[in-house]
Amino acid sequence: MAVMKVIEVLANSDKSWEDATKKAIKQASKSVKNIKSAFVQSQSAVVKDDEVTEFRVNLKITFEVN
Repeated sequence: MAVMKVIEVLANSDKSWEDATKKAIKQASKSVKNIKSAFVQSQSAVVKDDEVTEFRVNLKITFEVN
């Protein structure tokens, strides 16, 4: 039987929500091993002068506990 744990992570990017998600996984994987999935709970963007300047994601990352 596998035991799974879920953590919540916030990340941002000036390129896209996809890039923010990839950055979050890459950063989390430095301290969390056996990541199995990521669920994008929410997305938001920062707007300045009628332009999107930052993309933000709130992820739930699931990993297996040994």
